[in-house]
Amino acid sequence: MSTTPRKSKPRTPRERMAARRARLRAQGLRPVQHWVPDLRNPKVLAKIRREIKMMAQHPENAAIDDWIESVYDWESWK
Repeated sequence: MSTTPRKSKPRTPRERMAARRARLRAQGLRPVQHWVPDLRNPKVLAKIRREIKMMAQHPENAAIDDWIESVYDWESWK
């Protein structure tokens, strides 16, 4: 008589996620949550556009651009 291995009870999504997190932690990783602007939200887009316009009108833009050009190694990106 051959014995077939018993199938284990299907795990819930919560149990699968807990096992995945345990494996990742065993690899020395830790969870980090990132919050980013929701670009689908019209209010967020309007705020970003307002801030961009204000930044474009900054009186020291030319000096800032000159400084960035002087310290940035553009050759390393070619």
